[in-house]
Amino acid sequence: MGAPPGYRPSAWVHLLHQLPRADFQLRPVPSGFAPQEQEYQQALLLVAALAGLGLGLSLIFIAVYLIRFCCCRPPEPPGSKSPTPGGGCVTWSCIVALLVGCTGIGIGFYGNSETSDGVSQLSSALLHANHTLSTIDHLVLETVERLGEAVRTELTTLEEVLEPRTELVAAARGAQLQAEVVAQQLQGLAFWQGVPLSPLQVAEDVSFMEEYRWLAYVLLLLLELLVCLFTLLGLAKQSKWLVIVMTVMSLLVLVLSWGSMGLEAATAVGLSDFCSNPDPYILNLTQEETGLSSDILSYYFLCNQAVSNPFQQRLSLSQRALASIHSQLLGMERGAVRQFPSAQKPLLSLEETLNVTEGNFHQLVALLHCRGLHKDYGAALRGLCEDALEGLLFLLLFSLLSAGALATALCSLPQAWALFPPSTKLIPTPFPPRFVQWQSSI
Repeated sequence: MGAPPGYRPSAWVHLLHQLPRADFQLRPVPSGFAPQEQEYQQALLLVAALAGLGLGLSLIFIAVYLIRFCCCRPPEPPGSKSPTPGGGCVTWSCIVALLVGCTGIGIGFYGNSETSDGVSQLSSALLHANHTLSTIDHLVLETVERLGEAVRTELTTLEEVLEPRTELVAAARGAQLQAEVVAQQLQGLAFWQGVPLSPLQVAEDVSFMEEYRWLAYVLLLLLELLVCLFTLLGLAKQSKWLVIVMTVMSLLVLVLSWGSMGLEAATAVGLSDFCSNPDPYILNLTQEETGLSSDILSYYFLCNQAVSNPFQQRLSLSQRALASIHSQLLGMERGAVRQFPSAQKPLLSLEETLNVTEGNFHQLVALLHCRGLHKDYGAALRGLCEDALEGLLFLLLFSLLSAGALATALCSLPQAWALFPPSTKLIPTPFPPRFVQWQSSI
């Protein structure tokens, strides 16, 4: 099958496509993209469940570590003011983990932007394809209406005017028949007319979902950034209450990070399966949704020499009929204008209609060629399978760094706030300090 122009499956697509897959019974599942099959759905759910397993193990490790820290810590001797051994190392490990988390946040912003760019390219390609299909329908409708109007008015008038000349009447009737042939052939070129699937509606739905996806990730990234910054502030100010609040928030963000990791992993695996060989799935899905013939869909989606233009016969018949009308009008103009001056006006009107029809016909020939729609198909695949997939992988790296950094911080923060000095409560006094010193000296 011919690949769309400029699109080749990337190394990441091949790598993810080669990963083994299994259903809930751990039976191997083929890596072909088949979202309608239950086994394939279970395989993707199992990939997402791996993130849930990672979350469970992280929480168990953090709980065991903190229980060991709280229950197995040796008692301090009374009156001891020496710092706990390794306290500085614990604080610095927490700071380094939070800085790694901030680095992951930067990667997440980049990945979110790349994913949004890829989806925007997909939407733009769908909108351009919708414009092409709408233009084809409009040109066909306009040309058929013009020809019908010419048959009803100008050619009928010519038959009445040229009635004394039977050969000219025959030419007018021949032109009328050829105009009807052109109209009939052109009506079959509007192949997308009446199709329930609208590229415009698909583009709007994709853009709508992408807006909420982008916003959700921005909120997640900002939440983690605030948690990291306020935790660093609490460590710098040695504010125990702030560190405790940020510890609870870190636990929440840890759960969200593992959850987003599962969604990203399952989406990336499914997208790699689709992008490894998108043509069969797109052809079958479009045929089911539109009811169009496989010849038409193969011509536009594949666009190679092995697939011929399904409209070539209609275009050839239309071109020959237009040439016949042109020659018949030329013959009537030569033989009828001098003898029948009243025939000049309908002949000029017919020539104008014929010129407009030929112009629309040439536009239709260009629009019906597979190059334009196939180029949109390639642009949509590049946006989805290159930029969007790359952005998903960066978001996956962000979630991984975030989960690791927050797990380390959750293990270190309780030890860090245990090292904070006890807060001293000051008794408020309405008098300035110098007055208090003078009063105590007296």
